[in-house]
Amino acid sequence: MAAPQIYVTFPGTAREALGYYADVFGGELSLHTYEEFGRTDGAPDSIAHGTLDGVVALAGSDAAPGQESVRLEGLMLSLLGTAEPDVLHVWFDKLAVGGTVVDPLAPKPWGASDGQVIDRYGLHWLIGYEPAISMTSPGLP
Repeated sequence: MAAPQIYVTFPGTAREALGYYADVFGGELSLHTYEEFGRTDGAPDSIAHGTLDGVVALAGSDAAPGQESVRLEGLMLSLLGTAEPDVLHVWFDKLAVGGTVVDPLAPKPWGASDGQVIDRYGLHWLIGYEPAISMTSPGLP
């Protein structure tokens, strides 16, 4: 069963935004212009469809004139436990550049570490991980 994929309609910044996410997360970036898709409802070099395939997968396009672009309310993109803690910290720090840290990525009272950041393109990320279990913890053989 395939999982849902995030598809973002950007306000003319798809090339820049998807390139930014490729720099943050790595992966393979593929961009196709309106011209390549035979679209005439926007600038020929606008992005009609772009994908980032990798550990974090995203897709998106530039909004055509009159089309709504991304606005998120009450929605976060969760990367809880999707990579090793040091990688998650790097991603969080990169997403914070030019964005807004809502809640620093740090240990929380319930024992996990997490944080929230809204990146420069308006996507709200929840990033975190559970603490490592020590093999010498009481109760383990």
